[in-house]
Amino acid sequence: MPVAPESVMRDLKNGQYAPIYFLQGEESFYIDQISDYVETHVLDEAQKGFNQVVMYGKDHQVNAVITNARRFPMMSERQVVIVKEAQNLQDLNKEEGQKLLLDYIQNPLPSTILVICHKYKSIDKRKALGKKLDKHTVLIDAKKLYDNQVPDWVSGYVKSKGFTIEPKGTQMFADYIGNDLERLSNEIDKVLINFEEKVSITPDIIQKFVGISKEYNVFELQKALQNRDVLKANRIINYFASNPKKNPIIPIIAMLFSFYSKLLTAHTAKDKSQSGLASVLKVNPYFVKDYLTALRAYSLNQVVNNIHHIKEADLRSKGVGFSGSESDILKELIFKLIH
Repeated sequence: MPVAPESVMRDLKNGQYAPIYFLQGEESFYIDQISDYVETHVLDEAQKGFNQVVMYGKDHQVNAVITNARRFPMMSERQVVIVKEAQNLQDLNKEEGQKLLLDYIQNPLPSTILVICHKYKSIDKRKALGKKLDKHTVLIDAKKLYDNQVPDWVSGYVKSKGFTIEPKGTQMFADYIGNDLERLSNEIDKVLINFEEKVSITPDIIQKFVGISKEYNVFELQKALQNRDVLKANRIINYFASNPKKNPIIPIIAMLFSFYSKLLTAHTAKDKSQSGLASVLKVNPYFVKDYLTALRAYSLNQVVNNIHHIKEADLRSKGVGFSGSESDILKELIFKLIH
């Protein structure tokens, strides 16, 4: 079975190394995190000159990787071989290349730490190599987080840096950045670097350092919609229209779809208590009151219709059956959602 990235990082920091790390999958954040740690920390600077090799897949075949991996270290207990962009190895998808790699992983050189970074996709598990990876390597299969997993990831990442963050803050990062963990970590780090003491990260702090307008953002738009506040919603949409580069339509539509989809789930939930809705919606209990407000504002039929309007706007934003501007699409959508 694939291993959790957090477990691998914990072992590495404790000096527990394996002969082979095979890092694959859609989420490149963990692949980079692990390979960067190995590259930076396993060997000291004096050892790296003779005993650390960084290769790029597009420049090599599997045989070159194996040749480097089978070398013995010089004046060191171990050597490190890192293959970046391994998905581009010239013969990795060919039977001969896969056989060479399979032969090595079944009998690796104990003094070599081989890190293979196979980004954005996974080795075919129906083939011999794919079947053996989890048995003979430390295998990471890094998948993209689902949207409802992002707030917890944000909270955990902030905690790992010694800070805390308010629930609304985690949701702001999730809604504003999405599930791109590299961007998320960069934006969080951009906030944390401003504080020497380990403070609690509030929405005001995030708005200040991430560059989110305090009054005109997707979070305030959602609040306006849940209260059916026509004036406030239109003010925000007009602000978005005047700053289209900072407020692209696709993330806004995604946020709206997520909100009304959860509202649909809330309408059909048997248990509408705060704990019941928090569980079924997979949100922090802090946000349940927002959905309870929206439940009173929108009937079940209105929610279903609004989801249809959002899907229609999504198609239009991609040029299907519409040639107007993004601001026109948003203005029309917000009108339909509220009315």
